[in-house]
Amino acid sequence: MYKMAIITNDIEMSCGKLAAQTAHAAVEAALISYKKKRRILKKWRAEGAKKVVVKAKEKEMLELEEKAREKGMVTAIIRDAGLTELQPGTLTAIAIGPDEEEKVDEITGHLPLR
Repeated sequence: MYKMAIITNDIEMSCGKLAAQTAHAAVEAALISYKKKRRILKKWRAEGAKKVVVKAKEKEMLELEEKAREKGMVTAIIRDAGLTELQPGTLTAIAIGPDEEEKVDEITGHLPLR
């Protein structure tokens, strides 16, 4: 089984902003996977493209992204453009995967759901 985890920054964001940033992360990770890990992407999509959205503070988000990258997993870091409610460059979301569910859970399984 395969899944993608999207870690959102535990900061104040409207529901619409949170949804948009989560979508940016998912799309970016899928595009990277299409280029680098197409076999995994196809299996993930065939299983229903499972995603989980969790939250963490910025420091932990970056540590988990580095850990995932070191394990050869796809990651995508999303920073806001600052056109609406956040300052430019604010870290909003990081996608990890898609990859084997166990590998994703090893990195993000301890985080609370958003």
